[in-house]
Amino acid sequence: MTVSISLHQRTTPEPAAMLRLIKPVTWFPPMWAYLCGMVSSGTSFAEHWGLAVLGVILAGPIVCGMSQAANDWCDRHVDAINEPDRPIPSGRIPGRWGLWIALAMSVLSLIVGSFLGLWGFVATCVGVLAAWAYSAEPVRLKRSGWWGPGLVGLSYESLPWFTGAAVLAQSLPRPEIIGVALLYGIGAHGIMTLNDFKALEGDRQMGVNSLPVTLGPELAARIACVVMLVPQALVVMALASWDRPMHAAAVLALGIGQVWAMSVLLRDPKGKAPWYNATGVLMYISGMMIAAFALRGLA
Repeated sequence: MTVSISLHQRTTPEPAAMLRLIKPVTWFPPMWAYLCGMVSSGTSFAEHWGLAVLGVILAGPIVCGMSQAANDWCDRHVDAINEPDRPIPSGRIPGRWGLWIALAMSVLSLIVGSFLGLWGFVATCVGVLAAWAYSAEPVRLKRSGWWGPGLVGLSYESLPWFTGAAVLAQSLPRPEIIGVALLYGIGAHGIMTLNDFKALEGDRQMGVNSLPVTLGPELAARIACVVMLVPQALVVMALASWDRPMHAAAVLALGIGQVWAMSVLLRDPKGKAPWYNATGVLMYISGMMIAAFALRGLA
């Protein structure tokens, strides 16, 4: 006697799997960048606390969570190789539920973004479009080791920083804010490249041309280090030119700390990438907040 396998398949998502789908661990970078934007604006939090809280929630759980759901749906075939226990390939989120969740969260993002004023809504639209452009065919910028990490870096760091500053001030941020936000977003390209190491085998098989796939782990890691350091060096020079020597010195010290961490990373790029994300990246984002306070003083 045989039993159809369909009897054992889920028809609705497992709640815990839905939480894992939107990856709470990834929410921190855009939330932090949004906070940096609010600090750099020089505007009082107390006067706009509602916009501040709503914006942080939008940047993290909603927009970033949506982007993770969209990426997991579009990457379900790659994840079946790299991480078969993930929610979609494991069947804990069955059928097309992953797509429906990503689409529903896209709509939610736009609705919440509409409460943040014109600049907040426009930035939300850009963030939603960027998330789908990164993951979905026919664009799927993730296939490129240059365009993909670049888009994610700008979306995770520059865009929320810009949004935080624009929402609190309800105007276009000052050129200094935009410039520093762009530099940290460009530097985040290197961080995203290091994240690609964990998917090396699946990316190779599925034609995702990440830098670790096309250049090899060693060269990709060296390029990632340079891409992270150069924008920070420009931030240090900018802060010094704006008469913020103490802030510039602090960001420089954190950059030197990253050079040490990079020396450890380069001994074993694939094995040490997770370690670097817990050390070097912490110093990177600490420098972001220091720069934000420096910019606040320029207001």
